[in-house]
Amino acid sequence: MPLDFAKLANPASAVPLLGGADVLVNAVGIFADASGSDFQRIHTDAAIRLFEAAVRAGVQRIVQISALGADEQAHSAYHLTKRAADDALLALPVSSLIVQPSLVFAPQGRSTRFLTMWATLPLVALPGDGAQRIQPVCLDDLVDVVVTGAMTLPPGRTHGGERLAVVGPEAFTLRAYLALLRRLSGGAPPVFVPVPRSWVVLAARLGERLPGSLISTDSIDMLERGNVASADSVTRWLGRPPRALSGLPPDREGFGASARLEWLMPLIRVSIAAVWIWTAIVSAGLYPASASYALLERVGAPQMWRPLLLYGASLFDLLLGILSLWWPMRLGPRVRLWYCQIALMVLYTLLITWRLPEFWLHPYGPLSKNLPMIAALICLTQLDWKDRP
Repeated sequence: MPLDFAKLANPASAVPLLGGADVLVNAVGIFADASGSDFQRIHTDAAIRLFEAAVRAGVQRIVQISALGADEQAHSAYHLTKRAADDALLALPVSSLIVQPSLVFAPQGRSTRFLTMWATLPLVALPGDGAQRIQPVCLDDLVDVVVTGAMTLPPGRTHGGERLAVVGPEAFTLRAYLALLRRLSGGAPPVFVPVPRSWVVLAARLGERLPGSLISTDSIDMLERGNVASADSVTRWLGRPPRALSGLPPDREGFGASARLEWLMPLIRVSIAAVWIWTAIVSAGLYPASASYALLERVGAPQMWRPLLLYGASLFDLLLGILSLWWPMRLGPRVRLWYCQIALMVLYTLLITWRLPEFWLHPYGPLSKNLPMIAALICLTQLDWKDRP
């Protein structure tokens, strides 16, 4: 049902939306607290109002997807706000199930994509010795638990509720899990680089300033605490053991290629931006203007236009470099930028080939290097899809 948690001011506003429903599943959650109060507003306040509205509307069963670690030992804002909503639900007169999943393995999931991208890097940074313990669960098993709870919980207002830790059958160290993701992506064993905790904390503080970042001091604290539990309850609910990740085949459904593109694409964009920006700096100030004017004379530029062409082209190159790093969404799909750069490079190459053909014979290859640059831009036109509808 359509419902904006950020604007759920009171339970009464949600009651009409829940009329006639037998089961409510709350899967709403955020991982970053941009304002300092988002966790409280989304995880706790809005969730409790939704649960109260469900009780008023006569909903018979409520399944709350919480998080492993939202318990008496919780100290992160993420876990504390989840726990507050869990406790409030258990106090209501309705049949309920609090599902507390560990780290979820889902090939298309954001956290799995992030960890697999991390695992496929040429050098894999490891917080400390990588001994932090996690117990990932397959998304399919989590879904089966939620569906089972929604369908089999005894309906009514006197049954009460239960907390259920949803984990996989295998506990891993972070080091072992990253190695597993590397294997599933079809890669060779990773080369780990231990990172001191002080550096990890600094990176987490910087990560908190980036919109949508999964790296924060809270996430580091939760990782250090560990994320493991017994899988017996999951087996009881499912009637079978949860799936083991270690038995999955490598490079499942293009898993590895997708993970590598997560870091290869930004690397290509940054490299291309660096070329344009450095070209602008060199042309505008570091390379002698007299030499630049001499080259413009050879390509047929009138004398009066040479300063404008030199500094105008430098400014345009700088703009292309900046846009390669920060593309405003209001300008439409970024693929337009890559086509513009391809056209400009082809134009430059043809013009220089016509008027300055000796540059093809230069030992530093100023023209021949345009070919891999154009090839990289063509790759971006095909693979840079995130801003497309």
